[in-house]
Amino acid sequence: MSDAPAPTGADVEVADDSTGTAVDAARWAELARLSVAAVGVAEPWTLTLRFVDPAAMAELNRDFMGADGPTDVLSFPIDGPEAVATGAAPAPRPSSSTSGAAGSAGAPPSMLGDLVVCPEVAAANAADHAGSTDDELALLVVHGVLHLVGFDHATEAERVGMQARERDLLDRFHGPLAGDPWAGGRP
Repeated sequence: MSDAPAPTGADVEVADDSTGTAVDAARWAELARLSVAAVGVAEPWTLTLRFVDPAAMAELNRDFMGADGPTDVLSFPIDGPEAVATGAAPAPRPSSSTSGAAGSAGAPPSMLGDLVVCPEVAAANAADHAGSTDDELALLVVHGVLHLVGFDHATEAERVGMQARERDLLDRFHGPLAGDPWAGGRP
């Protein structure tokens, strides 16, 4: 369902450490690559996409979010939104999120960050969310990528904007979802 060529200065490193639900790592890496390119991140850039089991996700969720149990997706931005947008070295404390700026020739790649997905939690949530495990994984990859490039859903306006971008990217690069994960204003 891709309507855009894969970027050339983009690198998605994938690790599949999951144990219970099979994933097509190359497919999800391509969705991540297309999504980053579509939101206008300046090349070159790199990100990691890691699939983990529930025990590993629960540990990450506890250590970094202070929450109990596994979650479906966690994003760990590295360079920050300003560096991602411009291809420049990261600012100590980025204060705004701008996208679409041209990168600097010869600049080191922006390190977008790490995206961690738990396929087993995705499979368990799919029926009541995106509709199928495949659709849920697609949603989680797109959602996580958007967090890496500076999107958030902490306020109503941010949530609406992020969900609109999710819908657009999923429509363009994945196809229609079997369910409606945005029903009732869910993030």
